[in-house]
Amino acid sequence: MSVSTPNTGPERLHVAVGVVRNRGGDVLIARRPDRVHQGGLWEFPGGKREAGEPVREALRRELEEELGIQVESAAPFLQVRHRYPGREVLLDVWEVTGYRGEPAGREGQPLAWVAPRRLCRYPFPPANRPILNCLALPPWYAVMEGEGSVGGYLDRLHRLIEQGIGLIYLRARDLSDSEYRVLIRACSPVTDPGGAVLMRRDSPSPQPLSRKERGAGGRVEASHGGWGLHLSAGRLAALSARPEGWRYVAAACHDREDLLRAEALGLDFAVLSPVRPTLTHPRAKPLGWPLVGRWLAGRAMPVYVMGGLDRRDLTRARRHGAQGVAGIRLFVNG
Repeated sequence: MSVSTPNTGPERLHVAVGVVRNRGGDVLIARRPDRVHQGGLWEFPGGKREAGEPVREALRRELEEELGIQVESAAPFLQVRHRYPGREVLLDVWEVTGYRGEPAGREGQPLAWVAPRRLCRYPFPPANRPILNCLALPPWYAVMEGEGSVGGYLDRLHRLIEQGIGLIYLRARDLSDSEYRVLIRACSPVTDPGGAVLMRRDSPSPQPLSRKERGAGGRVEASHGGWGLHLSAGRLAALSARPEGWRYVAAACHDREDLLRAEALGLDFAVLSPVRPTLTHPRAKPLGWPLVGRWLAGRAMPVYVMGGLDRRDLTRARRHGAQGVAGIRLFVNG
């Protein structure tokens, strides 16, 4: 993906990027040469689309030139727009679902096969963060509500973690603010370094994480299992900058404007609802799958869909561009 730096004026690059996996599910990454823009960092293979060239063809050409593989099938995965000083990039990311050949660094670039949850250990250019989030986030987002007591929430949380649910939101609006703080303090020890990431709501006002809980650059390291923050739609509308110091920052979204705002703030993911009629919000007008599909086409961040769905809806959600499915009753029997 090496491109020379222009002498004058902003450069606009449309880059075809491939997510290539092996049979074990590991993802292929390559190290950028030191001499180029963002040199020394890791990236997903791909390169610049030529004028008038279909993106799929650019992907095939670049991966054959860089890796010596022939792409047989690929599907759109994500689109990321990012501004660097002096240049703007559009990363047109495709998931390579079939290829021939064995990848090799034909341009002398070091390669690595990395498990998605371990990609956070490699330094990537800032534009790659949405891709990393999509690869690391699980297909299920459990929302905890209606357990009635701190003890009830702790019991359910343990069961969800035992099921292997890796992303859990403690919404718990049936608890008072003081009870919620007790729950947050009690929940911290139940997470393990390789296990679930817990998300907390933005009310009562969350306290900053300690220095020990923060990773390099003020962010929590992925291996730490630190807290995430889930913003209400109202809080999202009031923000002018992304809250710092959290493992993930997410937001509830109910229309396209909410999604665009979450993207503009650089949030890690969003939850779009309701897709279908739901008992939780009986007066809310369902969005329906066609509208969800239009809003998520060419998405620039992972989005979970929620509202009247069950586990059988995961395939349909993925077809409509969603990262996965979120829900309360979805996991109530766990």
